[in-house]
Amino acid sequence: MLKQTIRNFVSRLFSNPARRSKGPQRLPFEQHRIDRRLVSRHAIKVCEVLQQAGFEAYIVGGAVRDLLVGLEPKDFDVATNATPEQIRPLFRRARIIGRRFKLVHVVFGREIIETSTFRADNKQHEITDAHGRILRDNDYGELKDDAMRRDFTLNALYYDPTSETVIDYHQGVEDLKKRTVRIIGDAETRYREDPVRMLRALRFAAKLDATIDPGTHAPIAQLAHLIENVPESRLFDESIKLLACGNAMVCLKMLQAEGLGEQLFPILEQLLHRDEDRAFIDLALSRTDARVRSGKTISPSFLFATLLWPIVREKWQAYQKQGMHPAQAIAHASDDALQLQSRAMPIQKRFQSDMREIWFTQTRFERVNNRAIWRMMEQPRFRASVDFLQLRAAVKEVDSVDAQWWMDLANADTENRSILIAERTPPTRTGTGKRPRRRSRRPRRSNQSKQDNA
Repeated sequence: MLKQTIRNFVSRLFSNPARRSKGPQRLPFEQHRIDRRLVSRHAIKVCEVLQQAGFEAYIVGGAVRDLLVGLEPKDFDVATNATPEQIRPLFRRARIIGRRFKLVHVVFGREIIETSTFRADNKQHEITDAHGRILRDNDYGELKDDAMRRDFTLNALYYDPTSETVIDYHQGVEDLKKRTVRIIGDAETRYREDPVRMLRALRFAAKLDATIDPGTHAPIAQLAHLIENVPESRLFDESIKLLACGNAMVCLKMLQAEGLGEQLFPILEQLLHRDEDRAFIDLALSRTDARVRSGKTISPSFLFATLLWPIVREKWQAYQKQGMHPAQAIAHASDDALQLQSRAMPIQKRFQSDMREIWFTQTRFERVNNRAIWRMMEQPRFRASVDFLQLRAAVKEVDSVDAQWWMDLANADTENRSILIAERTPPTRTGTGKRPRRRSRRPRRSNQSKQDNA
């Protein structure tokens, strides 16, 4: 096994003359054509402050990758040779976080620029678990060391906003042009260091419509079980990125094909192979992809509510057949679905609360009571629940006319809402839309009282 790994590494090393170059490529603006207007002004500020203090500082990783292909990045990270203790005093709002990897979060209002120190390529001081996963790594090095420690060639790119130069140690720009996802170093070793890299390889391939290099792809199926050793919080964060990559269904299919799906979504097999479930998920994810591509935000709670809905719907119907009230049935069905999901990757409680509200509201859309409708519109997840109802109507779970009425109501102003509700709710005896007031009766006096008065 070791000999084969060495042979594969040597073969890859000498197969491409460009990859034998000792120094990095330095690409000027004329070659990379990055639009500086798409770069966060706060990320530029962090680089400028660090450079003025005598340090190296570059925008790094996924932001540079997206800028090179003409996408507007959502997050910006900075890499520098300054240590966390040297970075923090340079900014008014900055804090050191992390134990496994010490980082500095530089805060500008709602934007956080994650700033890391160049990592050393020193295996002797790494602390790993029995499977090879790095548990702590705070040895600092130089830029070339940091580039070697990056996971994929298309992420080992550094952009200096001051000189507008891209620094490329591993021909990542070339791989990006060829739409190839290639890991840096021996794939099996890198996956053991951090199994999340397997998920990232699939995500980059789906997001960029790229292919995974054969050497990068080969060990994934064999090492898929290592995902079980990743902390649940990291898996949850990565699952959101997978679903928000702009090509979510492709991601799910790749996860299932590589044996990684069950580690994240226990019902993935059902979602991909049952026609009624597949139609609903297809529609939900395609609409999510459209929002991502148009630069709109997405809601993790809505995403997971759609993914687990086939289980909730199935259980909900089963409980009602047993004689349960619809509201009680949906409560039990929600518990079952969330418990099933928690066996692989629990969903954070703040998102669970929103998901439950979206599901519970589905039972209330059949109500036509005036007061109940107004109360529903006061709920914080009312609009999300209506959007969810639209998905159900599109796959013919519910009546499309009713679903459209609720959407019109959600989009209307207060005056038009009153008109819509008045038209939908049945008129009362008075014809005014209000309940008639009951006349109070005087209590009858007893015979004894009449005699006493006489």
